[in-house]
Order: sequence, then C-alpha cells, then structure tokens
Amino acid sequence: MRYFVSIGGASGSIYGIRLLQELHKQCHEVHLVISEGAKKIIQHETTFTPTNLETYAHIVYDNEDLCAGPASGSFPLDAMIVIPCSMKTLSAIAHGFGDTLTSRAASCCLKEGRKLILVLRETPLDLPGITNMLAAKQSGAVILPAMPAFYHKPDRLEDLVDFIVGKVFDQLGLEHSLFKRWR
Repeated sequence: MRYFVSIGGASGSIYGIRLLQELHKQCHEVHLVISEGAKKIIQHETTFTPTNLETYAHIVYDNEDLCAGPASGSFPLDAMIVIPCSMKTLSAIAHGFGDTLTSRAASCCLKEGRKLILVLRETPLDLPGITNMLAAKQSGAVILPAMPAFYHKPDRLEDLVDFIVGKVFDQLGLEHSLFKRWR
C-alpha cells in the first residue's frame, strides 16, 4: 500500500514518528512531508531529527513543492494521514485552500474519494476549529483527535501514543497489535 504521511506543526509529533515506524515495519510504501513548524517541534519534543525520519520514507517532499506527485489527483495513493494536524492545516483542508503540498494533497484525496485521516492535537477547541472539523468531515475526511483511551491499562507514555497510532491503523484497515482491544 502507498501512504502519504504529513507531519504537521502541532504538538504531538511523536504520533507521526510512531506511525512512520509502524508503516515502515509493515513494509508499506511511505511518502513523507514534514512542515517547517514540525521540523522545529520534532527537535523540541523528541530525540529525533527530521533527517532521522526520512529513513522511514521511500520519498520525502518539501511542503512548498506544489509540483510534487501527491499534489495531483492522478498520483496514486491509498490514503493520506496528517499526524499531527494543526488547526491551520485543518482550516486550509476544510476550505480547499491548497497553499502547501499537505493541503493540496488532502484536497486531491477528498476529490478522488480517497481516505484522508486528520489526527488533530488541540485542546480546548474553539468554535472555528469545531466548524472546520465539521466542514472537513462533511467533505469526507476522518477526524481522529489524539484522545487516547485507558481501557487497555497503559503503563507508559508509549502505550498512549500507540493507542492513537493503532486507531489510525484501524482506519486504514491494517492489522496491528499496538494496543489491547476492548473485550
């Protein structure tokens, strides 16, 4: 399967990192873009660098490159995941404002009927954010806030991160053992 992963400039870059690691482990073809904001946040929040993350991808794009393959609806993708998705990127996607590769590729996914998963990481929510989530959902996006559950009895921070990544895998229809399911 071919997935386009966009790591956005919201707190929670570890979600995108874990998703990359797990997709790589399952040998999926991963196309990656890391926003300029995300590059700073990754270094602030984690021990990774953007260069480290490129090893998990087949192709890495610049977020300003609107001529890259994913900017076209004719570029074959099985799904796109924006993880984490900032409120700015959500707004651009919800309103069809394709000013970056991320927002343009998301628009292409929506118009082509492909799976688009937006992993939002913001709290509390304001009315414009809620309205933008509704608009994106009505356009066909999956709104998957980074809200971990606790029924799997997490012991470590990584367990909470893996729960969200597991929920992304569920949306992609991929098998995983990232968390213990409710029984």
